[in-house]
Amino acid sequence: MTTSKRVADRGDQADIQAVSRVSQILSLFDPATPEVTAAQVAERLGLNRTTAYRYCTSLVAAGLLERHAEGGYVPGGLLLQLGAFAIGHRRVMNLAPRHMQALSRDTQASAVLSLWGLTGPVVSRVEENPGTIVVVSVRVGSHLPLDTAQSKVFLAYHFDQLSMDRLMATLSGPALEELRAEVERVHGVGHCSAMSTPGVVAVAAPVFDEYGICATIAIVGPDNTLSMSDDAPELRAVVSTARELTKELGGHYRPDGPA
Repeated sequence: MTTSKRVADRGDQADIQAVSRVSQILSLFDPATPEVTAAQVAERLGLNRTTAYRYCTSLVAAGLLERHAEGGYVPGGLLLQLGAFAIGHRRVMNLAPRHMQALSRDTQASAVLSLWGLTGPVVSRVEENPGTIVVVSVRVGSHLPLDTAQSKVFLAYHFDQLSMDRLMATLSGPALEELRAEVERVHGVGHCSAMSTPGVVAVAAPVFDEYGICATIAIVGPDNTLSMSDDAPELRAVVSTARELTKELGGHYRPDGPA
C-alpha cells in the first residue's frame, strides 16, 4: 500500500468517526434532556472536555446546535428545520389526525401516534378527549422506553431485526427474556397491551405503508377504565384504526402474518 493510500484511508476513518461522534452528541437530547453542556458531553461519551468543546462549537457553527444563554447547548435551527421537514413529509402524519380523533372519541382515551426514532418510538402526535373525566396526557417528542406497548410492536415488526436484537440486548437476564417472549407474542397476535406507567395502560397496533411498519397507533388511559384483554372493544377499535390507516398508505396489514 502506498503512503498516499494509507493517508487517504486514515482520513476516511477519521471522517467516519467524526460523523459517528456527531450522531452520538445529537442523540443525547430528549424531552428529559433539552440542554447539555460540554462537560456532560465529555462525561457521557467518554471524551476529554477539550474534544467535547470542539465538537460542540463546530456543531454551533454548522447550525446543528445553539449556545444557550446559561452556557449549555440546545438543538439548533438547522436541526429543528430538518426534523420538521422529515416529520412533515411522513404521509402517515397527514392521514392520521382524523382517524386519531375518531379513535379518541370512540374509546374515551388519548390517541397516540409514534414514529421510530434512533433507538425507540418517539411520540409524534396526540389527540386527547377533553370530555373524559380523567385525561392521560402524553407529551409530543417523548422517547418511549423498550417496555412500552408501542416499543414492543416496533420490535416485532421492524424490518431491521438485527438492530432490534442488538437494542434488546442492552437488557440482560430475566428482563431480556421477558421482553423477547412478549415481542414474539406481539408478532403472533398483531397488537400489544401493556402497563406504560403505574396505573396507565397503553394498547397499540402497527401501521404499515408499502415499505413496512411506519408507525404505531395507540390509546392510553387509566387501568381502571382501559382493559388489557385481547377481546376488549377498545383493542378492536385500535386494530381497526391501524388497518384503515395501513390501507390508505398502500400497505398490507401484518405482511408476514394473517391477513
